[in-house]
Amino acid sequence: MALTVDIVAPDRTLWVGEASLVSAPSVEGSIGLLPGHEPILSVLGPGRIKVVELGGEERFVDIIGGFISMDHDVVTIVAEPAPSA
Repeated sequence: MALTVDIVAPDRTLWVGEASLVSAPSVEGSIGLLPGHEPILSVLGPGRIKVVELGGEERFVDIIGGFISMDHDVVTIVAEPAPSA
């Protein structure tokens, strides 16, 4: 099983693909999502989104905030990316 992941900013797509794990910085602490997770909707705070692709490669997106939702192994993240250093 895999997660279908869409990470979007208000003006562009940041990353789309399949993953085995997604972790994100919610305002209440870090959220880790695996296939089969219960549906969730949460507000994100500043930090780093981590996506582990099916092949094991890790991708990271630094954000200021946003929200995350998951239902039926589909993860949607709408976030404001952090300014590049």
